[in-house]
Amino acid sequence: MQNRQFLLASRPVGEPTADNWTFTTSETRALGDNEILVRIDYISLDPAMRGWMNEGKSYIEPVAIGDVMRAGTVGEVIESSDDGFAPGDFVYGHFGVQDYAVVSTKGVHKVDPSLAPLERYLGVLGMPGMTAYFGILDTGMPKEGETVVVSGAAGAVGTVVGQIAKIKGCRVVGIAGGKGKCQYLIDELGFDGAIDYKNEDVKVGLKRECPKGVDVYFDNVGGDILDSVLTRINLRARIVICGAISQYNNTKPVTGPSNYLSLLVNRARMEGIVVFDNAANYGKAAAEMAGWIAQGKLKAKEHVVEGLEKFPEALMMLFNGENFGKLVLKVDHEAAQ
Repeated sequence: MQNRQFLLASRPVGEPTADNWTFTTSETRALGDNEILVRIDYISLDPAMRGWMNEGKSYIEPVAIGDVMRAGTVGEVIESSDDGFAPGDFVYGHFGVQDYAVVSTKGVHKVDPSLAPLERYLGVLGMPGMTAYFGILDTGMPKEGETVVVSGAAGAVGTVVGQIAKIKGCRVVGIAGGKGKCQYLIDELGFDGAIDYKNEDVKVGLKRECPKGVDVYFDNVGGDILDSVLTRINLRARIVICGAISQYNNTKPVTGPSNYLSLLVNRARMEGIVVFDNAANYGKAAAEMAGWIAQGKLKAKEHVVEGLEKFPEALMMLFNGENFGKLVLKVDHEAAQ
């Protein structure tokens, strides 16, 4: 079976470009024991993919030069040598940026497209949703009446973080880029306030929207915005470090917070999170969030780009702030014929 693939060709310096990948076509191999052939329907585009392209120690092995670019995906089982999976099953796994994947069934999870659209299993019911759920509840530990601020608030993780904090009775302020995104946070998702970092000074916005200070800050961007929030934190505040998208394409060393002594003064805590640490409890989290969706308490938004060949430019939408909601790539298999 003809299979289009994006292989990592080189490690980027600064922003990745199309030259960092090789777009190629090869034949899928025969199945071994306990393997499945998956036709990939949707590919998750996440800021973490930029980190996976770098060489060096991290929470997960880097993608090797010449390997298929790693990505979370959902698709349909076409063939199976495992009794636990049958053709017609829909599954989630890290199958990579390609049309088809032959993979071991270890770490593959079935999903039900009758309960939610397939692409939602890459967003609210997938890795971004799990990141938001465990990051805000287990690490942020919001209490009713507290003020929660989230950066990257209109993205896949940020939208869920803010909504969960609202469910828990908090005042929620989102930091996002552009008037449209900020209005969406307030009008559609029920945030109490929004700060447009592209068109206003974040420090001024924080004073306006958080007059009583910040109790929990969920950080997706790092850099100057993290520094600004540190000037507004309260006693015993919790800062959750989920990502630092503003720093991922730096050609110079990462800029750390210069206001970190605020942690000392306020006896506050800053802690990093990695979603894979909570894998054993994904089912519990998905069930609770599915319940919130059914009750209308949790809304989801996907930004779908169609065409496997558009992968390089679609990925860069994340770093340019062009996506609105969870960014996914829809694979057009007819284009491969």
